[in-house]
Amino acid sequence: MALTIHINHSAVDSPLLTSGVDWVQVDTDNDNIIFSNGSLLVADGEASPGETALNSAGIVLDGTEQVFPHYFLNDASVALLKEIFLMGDGNYRYVLAFEFDDSTVSEPVLEAWDDSDLDTIASVILGEGTPSYSWIKGKTTTDALPGVAWTGTSIAGSSDGYFLNLNNGNGALSVAKTLYCQLKCVIPASQSDAGASTPVLVVKYTTI
Repeated sequence: MALTIHINHSAVDSPLLTSGVDWVQVDTDNDNIIFSNGSLLVADGEASPGETALNSAGIVLDGTEQVFPHYFLNDASVALLKEIFLMGDGNYRYVLAFEFDDSTVSEPVLEAWDDSDLDTIASVILGEGTPSYSWIKGKTTTDALPGVAWTGTSIAGSSDGYFLNLNNGNGALSVAKTLYCQLKCVIPASQSDAGASTPVLVVKYTTI
């Protein structure tokens, strides 16, 4: 079986394969998602940014809790940023799509780790080892909207309660199915030091 992941590069909250909605397939080996405050250079349609541009578009810490306002797919195939307009704290359902072309033995889950070794959550953004402090929040939207002012699950590692069940807790997939989720990144009010992190998001599931 195969899994393909897509991002909704439009302002239309409609499912994968909806006519007129620009769903972009993610190259999981080369693409990445950027959380940013945005700028003239870090914006939809701009060239893939370097470190200087990303730093200049960072959020300025002010002692309050802040939600990143902009999320981009850094599309390596064209070296351009594609804004994920619906990602964040808005009440939108069809943001990230996980397209499974066959059944699974286990329910697919979404986890976050420091790197591709998938064995630590030591980075600041993932809570420095305490998953409940993770800045990455998620909500499964396979069955429904996330809700207004949604809080979601803190995503870090594989401990119970700190990953997303992408089939909304309904178990393994008995047939091919597309699952959905919403994500946002929240900087806590207590954060005082600037920095950069490159966590890895991974979908785990088992097949026959």
